[in-house]
Amino acid sequence: MKPLAPVEPATRVVLGVSFFVVFLAAWAAVTFGGLVPRTFLADPLTMLQSGWTLLAKHGFLADIGMTVWRVVGGFLIATAIAVPLGVVMGAYKPIEAFFEPFVSFARYLPASAFIPLLILWAGIGEAQKLAVIFIGSFFQLVLMIAVSVGNTRRDLVEAAYTLGALDRGVVTRVLLPASAPEIAETLRMVLGWAWTYVIVAELIGASSGIGHMITDSQALLATDQIIFGIIVIGLIGLVTDFAFKAGNRKLFPWAQLK
Repeated sequence: MKPLAPVEPATRVVLGVSFFVVFLAAWAAVTFGGLVPRTFLADPLTMLQSGWTLLAKHGFLADIGMTVWRVVGGFLIATAIAVPLGVVMGAYKPIEAFFEPFVSFARYLPASAFIPLLILWAGIGEAQKLAVIFIGSFFQLVLMIAVSVGNTRRDLVEAAYTLGALDRGVVTRVLLPASAPEIAETLRMVLGWAWTYVIVAELIGASSGIGHMITDSQALLATDQIIFGIIVIGLIGLVTDFAFKAGNRKLFPWAQLK
């Protein structure tokens, strides 16, 4: 192995799958071997059986669909506002100077701390949960996108002006294409954070969703169901992550040449 040396795609797949195999083997050894009581950690087989029961008899697919809808809804609202604001902040330094202090302040505020206020303002319906995801995602997106746009190579901007481009043309023809791959990567990363916010929102005052199922399972000491819910979240996130990467490679082929 050498620092930053590329890995063949087949080798990458084998290494990635190998970790899951080792992890599953260690989990099975600890639980089937009796090193940890099943009350505290269910074994893989019991977890799968309970997961099938949840899906087949208790309508867990509806809970999964509700959680996915909340994540997508809240994240899209945050993205629709954060992307243009972040681009403008990165392109125009006076606008950045105006917004950045508040955005930097707000991004350190934990979204979960707003839940009591959001329940007071919006109740325990869908608006409250979407608001939690929005607060958790929006300020992170704005600042990261502004940094991506602001880091565009200066020589590209100067070359555009030399060729007669106007300010708007520099933004749309230089800054946006140059920073688009990084913006897409930012969206991919922050979407993962949005999943943590929705589960927190569903742990309080929810009647559906994966977080609601986990809360009910905790009251029953059903660690098998809790683990299954966590694994479902991870699988959805993994599929989404691979989809984002594939989409980024398709949409921004020039980024692969760097």
